[in-house]
Amino acid sequence: MELSDKRIVVTGGAGFVGSHLAERLVADNEVVVADDFRNSRREWVPDAATVVEGDLTDPAVIAEAITSDADVVFHFAADKDPGRDHIDQYRVNNALTENVVERMGAVGVTNVAFTSSSVVYGEAPRPTPEDYAPLEPISIYGASKLGEEGLLSVYAHSHDFTAWLFRFANIVGPRLQIGAVIPDFIEKLAADPETLEILGNGKQEKSYMHVDDCVDAMCHVVEEADAPVNTYNLGTRTTTSVTAIADIVADEMGVDPEYTFTGGERGWTGDVPRMRLSVEKLSALGWEPDASSEDAVRRATRELLATHAPDYA
Repeated sequence: MELSDKRIVVTGGAGFVGSHLAERLVADNEVVVADDFRNSRREWVPDAATVVEGDLTDPAVIAEAITSDADVVFHFAADKDPGRDHIDQYRVNNALTENVVERMGAVGVTNVAFTSSSVVYGEAPRPTPEDYAPLEPISIYGASKLGEEGLLSVYAHSHDFTAWLFRFANIVGPRLQIGAVIPDFIEKLAADPETLEILGNGKQEKSYMHVDDCVDAMCHVVEEADAPVNTYNLGTRTTTSVTAIADIVADEMGVDPEYTFTGGERGWTGDVPRMRLSVEKLSALGWEPDASSEDAVRRATRELLATHAPDYA
């Protein structure tokens, strides 16, 4: 579907990726951002967007956000902390998606784009294609995303929805919040430029994609793919280790810390230590990632230092 002259709802549209998508869409569309602002910022929402504030499990909030004149819902709202590893995260995320699709069905809105994650694959061979099976997530976060994908598949095949499911690599860029590896390192080095603690053994090796490329790829897929269920990996063809990220952040900050490691191959319970997604399906649709993981990390580090320096003080 063409993303022009549409009414587009972005749940979680004041968050990291959601706010960048809202910025991209607002010039040519009517954009509604639904967010409770618990893990996001109102100032990240474009001025031209309509804001619906509140929890999407509240019937009044979701009724205000998703109306019959909406053309598509981009569903970002979620408990996004992959390291929390608590069953409540599964319940929260699935309840949010249940409410979204039930409301869409009630008012006749049938197009939904969903932000899933590479963690649905678990520890899979690399590069991992979209048709890899079996899907065996090793974290509650991964299980929640897989459950939500399953529900959206049902609505696509049995309720005439069109669903776009995006399995993200590690997305980086402006507004990436503390807790992710780059802002975590910036915060630690701002407090102590002499030493840097790295979770795990530092050898974790994953793909990183800049948020601008992520948003561009999402829009391309929605405009070009029209099957009932359209599942696409979004990432780069390369990987970067956690220690290499530490080197990049230290270099950009002009410091030379001594590294210490917490040990083990995982940074936290449920961490997938090595991840690289196949992007051949995305490439075949006409979108090719140009930047490497290292380029994405360095660009994001510079942007975060330039725009969020007070957050790390």
